[in-house]
Amino acid sequence: MKTWSLLFLRASLGWLLVIWGADKAFNPEHGMAIANKYYFGFLAMENALRLGGVLQMLVGVAIVVGFARRWVYPVQVLLNGASLLAVMQSVIDPWGWVFEGSNVFFYPSLVIFASSLLLIAFRDQDRMVLDKA
Repeated sequence: MKTWSLLFLRASLGWLLVIWGADKAFNPEHGMAIANKYYFGFLAMENALRLGGVLQMLVGVAIVVGFARRWVYPVQVLLNGASLLAVMQSVIDPWGWVFEGSNVFFYPSLVIFASSLLLIAFRDQDRMVLDKA
């Protein structure tokens, strides 16, 4: 059960990065709107978003198949941590009782971040992978 659970977690988290990366690479207008609203305009340039999206997709695919986990898992934590920080007011106050603009649908960012840490913690027990690191 643990082997399949770790595979399912790894595949779902990696695929999330592929989806987010594809959005940046193939729909940079949306990526720029997100960057301007949540990330203070960081990388809000079409070419930078496209490149970042492609790199994010590559990291996601590596995570899905379990390749170079020693390197891509920390990158995943950084990416998901940045997303968590960007929507932290919605995690703290999901119903918007204190912070205007909070959104309950951003609360899973905390779960995604915790799951990313879990993959690192159980890396040595994940067996269905391409690498053995």
